[in-house]
Amino acid sequence: MNPKKPLSKLERVPLREAWKHEAGDFTPWLAQADNLDALAQAIGVSELELASTEQRVGDFKLDLLCTDGDQQVIIENQLAETDHKHLGQILAYAAGVGARKVIWIAESFRPEHAAALRFLNDNTTDDLSFFGVQVELWRIGDSPLAPKFEVVVKPDDWVKAGREQARAASSSSPTKQLQMRFWAALVDRLATTAPQIRPQKPGPRHWLNNSIGRSGFQLNITANTRDERLGVELWMSGEDAKARFAALQEQKEAIERALGFALDWQELPDSKACRVATYRPESSIEEESRWDVYLQWLEQRLVIMDRVLRPIVKTLP
Repeated sequence: MNPKKPLSKLERVPLREAWKHEAGDFTPWLAQADNLDALAQAIGVSELELASTEQRVGDFKLDLLCTDGDQQVIIENQLAETDHKHLGQILAYAAGVGARKVIWIAESFRPEHAAALRFLNDNTTDDLSFFGVQVELWRIGDSPLAPKFEVVVKPDDWVKAGREQARAASSSSPTKQLQMRFWAALVDRLATTAPQIRPQKPGPRHWLNNSIGRSGFQLNITANTRDERLGVELWMSGEDAKARFAALQEQKEAIERALGFALDWQELPDSKACRVATYRPESSIEEESRWDVYLQWLEQRLVIMDRVLRPIVKTLP
């Protein structure tokens, strides 16, 4: 019998072996799209699109400013154990840019700093989230170094969603309560059947925001109780919305062929926004017995529109 092949040992490596300096080495590495994608996947957000590095906030500089759809996200890095200075910095930077997500990356987290982030998640508004992420480096034998993001602290979405639903139930109309429950059901379904689609937190309103990977664009879901219809809508907003709509419309035939269904192209001449939509008429969420049918339709349209439109959106001028 041949002797068993020896197994290699998994070894954790100090961060300074790969990145000598936070600003000069680690921040540029993290700013690369693939590494931001890995961080987004680790913390469970739609995606992180880089806006700027070394963003000035008053007299100080924030490591990375990103966006998650239409929300500002700040990232502060430490190639060492967390300290009080950086805790103060993330709060000042969040206030300075109006961030909705705050990500603190460090080699390790002191218990009191992890507790502080949990306290902030539990006692701030439901649309403000704090993440503590430990970055690690690993190697097997002589293999290249492999980075890993280990989430130490993140918002308890179940608690926040429950709090939001309780608030909706106590202060909202029956229609708003119904919307909140419908969106919660859709988010739960997508988490299981299409985890690549990560809408933002549901609220008591007729729409649910969903990122498609570029600022100025949203692939949103609507449930219009007045018109009794469901929709998935690609929104374009900002000064370049009309030009982007025109560039997208030039590809109308190819896009609709790839989707397998026609779209409703709405330039909205009286608005600074445009949208391209698909609708399911005669679909009222007040018919709770048909929710399974409605949720399946929304999931199918979301998945294929995200797959077809996402790469096209990223190439628009």
